[in-house]
Amino acid sequence: MAYSLGLTLYNLANRREAGETFARAPRPPGRLVWLHAPSVESARSLLELGRRLQDEDGLLVLLTCPDALQPRKAILIEPPPPDSPQDARAFLDHWQPEIAIMAEGEIRPALVHEALERKLPLLMVAGRQPTFLRDRDGWYPGLMRGLLAEFRAVLTVDEPSARAFRKAGATLSAVEVTGKLEEESAALPCLEAERDALARQFATRPVWLAAALPEAEEAAVIAAHRAALRLAHRLLLIVVPADPSRSVALARRMEKDEGWTVAMRADEEEPDSETEVYVADSDREFGLWYRLAPVTYLGGSLAGEGCIRDPLEPAALGSAILYGPRPGPYGVVFGRLGAARAARAVGSAVDLAEALGDLLSPDRAARLAQAAWAVASDGAEVTDRVIEKVRRIMDGDG
Repeated sequence: MAYSLGLTLYNLANRREAGETFARAPRPPGRLVWLHAPSVESARSLLELGRRLQDEDGLLVLLTCPDALQPRKAILIEPPPPDSPQDARAFLDHWQPEIAIMAEGEIRPALVHEALERKLPLLMVAGRQPTFLRDRDGWYPGLMRGLLAEFRAVLTVDEPSARAFRKAGATLSAVEVTGKLEEESAALPCLEAERDALARQFATRPVWLAAALPEAEEAAVIAAHRAALRLAHRLLLIVVPADPSRSVALARRMEKDEGWTVAMRADEEEPDSETEVYVADSDREFGLWYRLAPVTYLGGSLAGEGCIRDPLEPAALGSAILYGPRPGPYGVVFGRLGAARAARAVGSAVDLAEALGDLLSPDRAARLAQAAWAVASDGAEVTDRVIEKVRRIMDGDG
């Protein structure tokens, strides 16, 4: 009774005008698994899960996420439908999934209710906290409890999360602490021949990278490089400006104001033994620079609008990470790296210089990089367990 009242109140509070339609991609033939990620963070894990379900089981995979994601080969990606009864019906009529897997704990009541009406098996993975949609607060008696009670499995990242789901109404036997899922690999590719050639040119020189550097942080990086050169006079800085059009002006500033020897990749100049700064202006070669630089500073995190590049990119390729107090969209990722002591936080330009000097010690940089790599590659066993549950359910044994 309470559940029906809560659902009615929710649907009344979140009505939308009838007649509006939403374009959807054609549905290919085949058995389809629907994955839902409420954020880019959880999408990364679900993309890896989806890739494996496709490669190992030949299943179709649809991923819904409210944030824009880059297309992935063979994985269907689109925004979730508005959470209303008519949109939920249209969505499920079109895609006809055989199982739904949701992440983190976001519950879309109209959509979940319609899925349950169709006897669609539901799983929650990487559970952190059960919540309704943002901006959907209200008094909906029994609604969360009634919906969570129907999930076949609720796999959480830790025990506090498990307690939150039990308290909210998930069946005790369904809740299990498993940890985080394996994430889609953030290791960017590069041409191995080019990496080998540059590695030979750099030889035993210490190297660091300023990745996606905004103009507001150029002075901090210049000051850090200046200070570090006093400790390691053969130190090479590779810098990739956030705005490629800044490359020439930045190179001239370093040559004129600092007297440094600068090489420009855009001019096909080679970084020889005298080069102190190598300016690259393409964001398509980060896989190359992360492999060559034992230390990476992530631009935008100190004085910009937030970190620009995904911190798991350097982590996956063995580069120790320096970052400022502005994580941008990667707050959760930096939290995980920080908890594992896998990245070094800096609060100012002075801190950046000191931290860089400290990480010029190869053993310290290696310890940080190894911890970061462990964070980037964690979760494979959990993904295995989810795939096994999906197989059992779709074979009728779940």
